[in-house]
Amino acid sequence: MENLEFVKTINAPREKVWNALWEDANYREWTSAFAEGSHAVTDWKQGSKILFLDAKGEGMVSEVADIRPNEFMSIRHLGIVKDGVEDISSPESGEWSGGYENYLLQTEDGQTKLTVTMESVSIPKDFIAYFQHTWPKALDKLKQVAERR
Repeated sequence: MENLEFVKTINAPREKVWNALWEDANYREWTSAFAEGSHAVTDWKQGSKILFLDAKGEGMVSEVADIRPNEFMSIRHLGIVKDGVEDISSPESGEWSGGYENYLLQTEDGQTKLTVTMESVSIPKDFIAYFQHTWPKALDKLKQVAERR
């Protein structure tokens, strides 16, 4: 199976797009396309843990695998958060474990080309159609956030 890849050209410099991606209020806005109340608990530093949570406090546990500010972020998924508990060892969490989600920002003709890649081997099959449907909506919201600031 191929990776899932989503590309969006944004009329803003990479620094603004980076801020739109990862600054807390901005992150909450564009990721609401996935679930209302979406947020991340992290400091976005190399090796730091990330809790990607919805309004109920459920979601994913991941880590910052690589970061080059304003250029590249690689997130390695470790497991899930269910009922407020981090789970990195159950069969359910194992479906997500070890997969990477990468964000590449490139300058093209004064705009920023954002490429988001998700390793499909780490995505449970029942989520692939969901991501194919939802990522474009999320990137449209991100574009609005980055271009208005």
